[in-house]
Amino acid sequence: MQSTEAVSCSCYFENQHVQHTHPAMLAVEKAVLGSDFGGTSWTTREQADKIPLLLGLDPSSHLLEIGAGTGWPGVYLAGRTAGKITLLDLPVNSLKHARQRAVDERLDNRCRAVAASGTALPFVDGAFAAISHSDVLCCLPEKLAMLNECRRVAREGARMLFYVIRPSLGLSAPDLEEACRVGPPFVGLSDDYPGLLHGSAWHPEEITDLTGEYLSALLRLVKLLESGSTDLENVLGYIEFKDQLQHRHAQISAIRRGLLVREMYLVKAV
Repeated sequence: MQSTEAVSCSCYFENQHVQHTHPAMLAVEKAVLGSDFGGTSWTTREQADKIPLLLGLDPSSHLLEIGAGTGWPGVYLAGRTAGKITLLDLPVNSLKHARQRAVDERLDNRCRAVAASGTALPFVDGAFAAISHSDVLCCLPEKLAMLNECRRVAREGARMLFYVIRPSLGLSAPDLEEACRVGPPFVGLSDDYPGLLHGSAWHPEEITDLTGEYLSALLRLVKLLESGSTDLENVLGYIEFKDQLQHRHAQISAIRRGLLVREMYLVKAV
């Protein structure tokens, strides 16, 4: 059974996905990340282009993407690798959008959508040799539960690649509180990610600091919002637009002060 926090988070992203698929939002996403799927992660097109090589994807691969949302970068990766992909998320409307994008790009025969939680994967043990998720763990309270489920459905030697935003290590109590306040929902964690990975039988092979790229994307977003060149104020409404702009400035400040980082993990099932 899902926790109340997880259900609330699912509703939060359902609303976000509705907003992010508006044409004005898609134009901003294209300018900031290089994609136009209505995604809610901070994965850039350049980062997505590296995933097939890092995971060893090819036409025979079957990738599980957790927190697939509206299809970024999952549907894009299906087109890049010619392999199969299972798109998993809870917001059904987001998955419908992802499926339609797959149909539009003639990839529907290689993309299937499954509505389920990352902490209760509806697959048999050892079903996948490749798993990915983008900025999902930082928005989920049951981080270890999801990592354990990923390990259960992963074959021995399978690889998983994920991006995550987290508070910096060794912060004072006030700084940690601020990092959790301005970061994604449930960005705080009781253990560091290497510790969580060790506890769920995943071995880190590569950890890459992407904080600079995260900051650059945020700066591009704020510049667009402040330029008045978008229709986002009309889409979001004056109050929410101002609130989001203020929140982005707070995130930029937190990153510059060393309170938040974004990393890529490439790990292997052991």
